[in-house]
Amino acid sequence: MQWSAGSPRYWHEFVNHEVCVTTADQQRFEGRVFTVDPVSASVVLLSVQESERPSVRVILGHAVTDVQILRRGTEETERQMKSVLLPDRAQSLSAEELKSRRESVRLWLEQNRVPVTEDGEVLRVANALTISAPYRPADCSSANEIILSRVQSLVESRPGAEAPP
Repeated sequence: MQWSAGSPRYWHEFVNHEVCVTTADQQRFEGRVFTVDPVSASVVLLSVQESERPSVRVILGHAVTDVQILRRGTEETERQMKSVLLPDRAQSLSAEELKSRRESVRLWLEQNRVPVTEDGEVLRVANALTISAPYRPADCSSANEIILSRVQSLVESRPGAEAPP
């Protein structure tokens, strides 16, 4: 299958894994897939070499001809990537505070008749959206902009929800 013709579900299978991306001009890039843009199919690779600063490279989707998984990612590698690329607002909360916030958001969504399940530390809404720690509107992720906007608004309207940072 041509990379740019893939679906977000297909591309998601590569997230957090160490890969080798080959482009149309036969260049090869290695790193961990942080994300794949659902519109352009561009791949965001993170490379973390010891004693060097992390580097981020975006390979435009139209240029990608092949992506091979070199090593499967783990929960630890996912945490490392997020700590490098995302603000540490989730890291400032204790595990108990995150659990309480996750439970509060889950109950609020259920009260509003939104189908939600817990998948480890991630909330999944109707298999179309995820909410990661620390469970704020900005922590919602979906390829469907309408669902994303509506769930973000709902999370923002949750009683007791703190103001965004």
